[in-house]
Amino acid sequence: MATLVAYFSSTKNGNTARAAASLAKAAGADLVSIDPKKPYTAADMNWKDPNSRSTKEKNDPSIRPEITTAPVDITKYDKLYIGFPIWWGVAPNVVKTFLDANDFSGKQVYVFATSGGTGISAAVSDLKRTYPKLDIVKGKMANGGVSGDILA
Repeated sequence: MATLVAYFSSTKNGNTARAAASLAKAAGADLVSIDPKKPYTAADMNWKDPNSRSTKEKNDPSIRPEITTAPVDITKYDKLYIGFPIWWGVAPNVVKTFLDANDFSGKQVYVFATSGGTGISAAVSDLKRTYPKLDIVKGKMANGGVSGDILA
């Protein structure tokens, strides 16, 4: 079986993208970028603006931004990593779009995240609450880079 690293990064070469690429290389994993149909701009991510896109998504957890990432054949993977920057203490809604589009039944999922100051525990708890059938084994911050299989 194989390993998959799926991640969302708000910028093409941002911290999360670099961590995901390093993890995929270290784990010999396939790498899938979760790409929103409408990319996020700096204004979209302005958490101080109550009308910014990220604030609106935070205030309405049912929003699922469209993605251009095709559904993945999860059946061929035995180890799955999902990575993202922490926004408002949780995973961005675009990550939930990806989770909604794929069947993770019977799979163990490992979560990794990057953040300027927030830990991962609230994000993992939110994902477990939103997806009670998702078997999240472990979550870990990947701010300092990845030098191996960080969640093994």
